[in-house]
Amino acid sequence: MPPLLARAFLHVTSAVFRARQLQARFRGAPAALPAPARPSTGLRRRNILFITVDQQRFDALRVLGGTVARTPELDALGREGVIYRRAFVHNVVCMPSRATMLTGQYPRTHGVIANGIPLPDDAPSVAEHLRTAAGYRTALVGKAHFDPHLDPWLSFAENRLAARGTGPWRGFEHVELATHGPLGGHHYAAWLRSKHSKHVHGFAGVLTGAGGGDTRAPEVAHNHIPRELYHTDWVADRTCTWLRSVPTDEPFFCWMSFPDPHHPFDPPYDEVKQRIDWRDVPLAAGHPGSRERIEELLAKRPAHWLGYWKGTFRNAEGGPTTVIPSQLTMDQLREMTAMIHVENELIDEAVGRVLALLRERGVDEHTDIIFTSDHGELQGDHGLVFKGPYHVDGLLRVPLLWRPAPSAGLPPGEVRAPVGNVMLAPTFCAIAGLDVPAWMDGTPLPASDAAPEAQRCERIIATFDSNFAPVGMHLRTIYRDGHLCTVYEPTTTEEGGHFPIYWRIWRKGSQIPRYDGSEGELYACDDDPHQHHNLWDDPARRRLRDELVADLREHLPPLRRRLRFAAPT
Repeated sequence: MPPLLARAFLHVTSAVFRARQLQARFRGAPAALPAPARPSTGLRRRNILFITVDQQRFDALRVLGGTVARTPELDALGREGVIYRRAFVHNVVCMPSRATMLTGQYPRTHGVIANGIPLPDDAPSVAEHLRTAAGYRTALVGKAHFDPHLDPWLSFAENRLAARGTGPWRGFEHVELATHGPLGGHHYAAWLRSKHSKHVHGFAGVLTGAGGGDTRAPEVAHNHIPRELYHTDWVADRTCTWLRSVPTDEPFFCWMSFPDPHHPFDPPYDEVKQRIDWRDVPLAAGHPGSRERIEELLAKRPAHWLGYWKGTFRNAEGGPTTVIPSQLTMDQLREMTAMIHVENELIDEAVGRVLALLRERGVDEHTDIIFTSDHGELQGDHGLVFKGPYHVDGLLRVPLLWRPAPSAGLPPGEVRAPVGNVMLAPTFCAIAGLDVPAWMDGTPLPASDAAPEAQRCERIIATFDSNFAPVGMHLRTIYRDGHLCTVYEPTTTEEGGHFPIYWRIWRKGSQIPRYDGSEGELYACDDDPHQHHNLWDDPARRRLRDELVADLREHLPPLRRRLRFAAPT
């Protein structure tokens, strides 16, 4: 989205939000949820604090191999609990992955197979299940993204929720929403525009690709907002306020969802200056090192990889289309990466404040804490940035930590077997002492590699389907036995969204590759941890490739619900 269009979007949504506020005053607050169940078992239910971040790499934390950002609070959770070394998402963009977290269903089950498809109002919700079946108090604070966000007229309930109050919504009795700055009709945007309007224009524009910072890196800005007004601290503050309102003898399920470290990269600049010099920041370990090496490796993959690098394929699926990775300098990559590290440090410190509150209130002993991300970030891997139809560890793998309630008596450990985020909602049910409902696809997370066979996962399946009908790209991926294998379905021209205005802007200069179904990728992850070497056409791996493809076809979740696109993101 060009900067001028981004500013127009902000002004339009601000005006529409004010109109929605006036409408809400006359219509009244949303109907209250029915009273939650009050089980008479006499057993104390364990609380659940579910912490998510947006677009964080699996190796962002020190406890998971990070070397730059200081993350002592999350590292401690990992050491005290269970660290999942190979945690995957089933889709590498926001809306499908977040819908999976809420429903416990694969994208092909709940129907949100791409960004731009709103999760139906009647979709099942683990929050509602915990509330009605086990008496949990429920809240969601931060980024939801179950409805499209590029919504200038606030057509979707999520984007006008702040005008109606703080819920209820999708099984959450209390909701306060935020996204990447002052955009839309979310609670953080409305609060910032109303109470601290002079800081609204310090943020970079999401999906604009506009250059900023010292190096003119895309979507970087020196944001002079005070730290306490930035959305990371706001999410932690509002979470703490809600937690204080819950009696200590009532169980809670609280989803605290930080919008960072997703682009734009605009944390409070005073914090940046105190914490890091981008000149000292190393590139991602998966960066091939030179332009020549990047092009050599990408040429052995399906065409859109090299096309994105060169700018002949504009990546409208997961980043600003104005960004051409081959035109980025090493310094720009370093500055973008430095901003991400600062955002991760701020998240860690915000988490620490919430954990301190749990201890202060005496409820930490009975609280399970689970931390993860909705997908990863390329962040220089393969010379590329942002996300999109690129099924490699940088996007598929995410951090996942589970610190069980100390009262549960589970020992700390590590799980090296693969797990997927379809297992999160079933885990919440298990923590609450509930059977996993039949509408969930997943099973609870194993607490160790020695868990019963029924809890262990042999394979992970991930899918990607284009937002845009003119792109028509469909990836089907399996991770099994240390190998990552992706099949490309034949390109389509009618499956996806038709967005004439957005596509007219975003398609400029883009040559859409067409695949006939014979293309693919195969990586030996243990030998090639950065997935640099595509073995799809290696004769020595043909038998392995065929076995993995057959396994993928056998276990690919059926498309149970076909939904219509509404907006591109």
